[in-house]
Amino acid sequence: MRENWVKKRENDSVRTQMYYAKQGIITEEMEYVSAIEKLDVNRVRDEIAKGRLIIPANVNHKNLTPMAIGLSATCKINANIGSSALASNIDEEVEKMKICQKYGADTAMDLSTGGDLDAIREAVIQNSSIPIGTVPIYQILHDVNNKVEDINKDVMLEVIERQAKQGVSYFTIHAGFLLHMMPHVAKRKMGIVSRGGSLMASWMMHHHKENPFYEAYDEILDICRKYDVSLSLGDSLRPGCLADASDEAQLGELKILGDLTLRAWEKDVQVMIEGPGHVPLNQIERNMKLERELCHGAPFYVLGPLVTDIAAGYDHISSAIGATVAAWHGASMLCYVTPKEHLGLPNKNDVREGIIAYKIAAHSADIARGRKGARIKDDAMSDARYNFDWNRQFQLALDPERAKEFHDETLPQDVFKEAEFCSMCGPKFCSYKISKSIGEMEFETN
Repeated sequence: MRENWVKKRENDSVRTQMYYAKQGIITEEMEYVSAIEKLDVNRVRDEIAKGRLIIPANVNHKNLTPMAIGLSATCKINANIGSSALASNIDEEVEKMKICQKYGADTAMDLSTGGDLDAIREAVIQNSSIPIGTVPIYQILHDVNNKVEDINKDVMLEVIERQAKQGVSYFTIHAGFLLHMMPHVAKRKMGIVSRGGSLMASWMMHHHKENPFYEAYDEILDICRKYDVSLSLGDSLRPGCLADASDEAQLGELKILGDLTLRAWEKDVQVMIEGPGHVPLNQIERNMKLERELCHGAPFYVLGPLVTDIAAGYDHISSAIGATVAAWHGASMLCYVTPKEHLGLPNKNDVREGIIAYKIAAHSADIARGRKGARIKDDAMSDARYNFDWNRQFQLALDPERAKEFHDETLPQDVFKEAEFCSMCGPKFCSYKISKSIGEMEFETN
């Protein structure tokens, strides 16, 4: 789709969507997004120019289908995939990528830490029509043989540009965690739970110097500007338990992320802000409002948040509850959590479970926010249920295969696709059927 679009801009000095929007230029990506989101294209352009909407679309990801993240767009979900040092297989990651797209993930992050990272990423991007994000510190550490103290600016920038050349559309950069915040971390129950944040803490403590991502931020922005890579400013100090939610460490970093956002916008680099974490239900709305205030309306991309710490094995449910509330109150993208969170590396079935849980959360929030047309499929499902149109019900479901599978466990024969009952109520106690019968009666009126 984007081959010709990108080619005609190849001689432009800057090729970010934000740069074009600021110049008053409407790109083909903006036109596509406006049609999908049912928004006026001028509004899409203006929202991008103001930083409130982003289109993550690396110029080298030619087979990408444009999508938008921001309050004016529908709520999006991200799925995380990736190898680990204990389990690494390119084919398996490609299969996870296909599962992500099949079940409706809007973006995916390759968080691989084991195996041939470049080959895995290349295969994932080639097999993806959705934007791919990464956390560059994982490969930076890998390339210095896992010796965090050997990380330096040259290695960092080389890895970041290498990934940008491959077509990565957004980077999580842990640049907001500064040396002076260490005392706040010491007060926590669980310290630092972000892998990227813990690596930066280790580097800063070893060298007694400022965060190298913060020090190299301008050079990182130059790379992002060159390839139109959006920044997902990482929350190194996100709370890893309810006890640490909304503390000095988390909110102090959020203020720095707001400053980094303005610096990125000065160079026409698109930005979204990463958010918590583990947060009690009653604190989520405040967290969403603080982000908008401190980060100047940049889109908020939240992990969960998980609303309880005791749902091991079911954290996709615990976090989807928090994600729904977060999206209702202003989060623009939700990072899924799988049933394996805190327990192990997700497999393709875990990916499916996480995506569907978060599709439910995002869709529920769109309905709550009153988005035009958000309830169309819900109303169609109601009609299909009342009319016993089983095949239509399967078609409308977020996971059609699962819906049909559950129906067919007890009534698999084709004849039951025409039945006016299911196996729960049976033919005599179906409330829909009884209600229809009542509706067909003739009532005498005085």
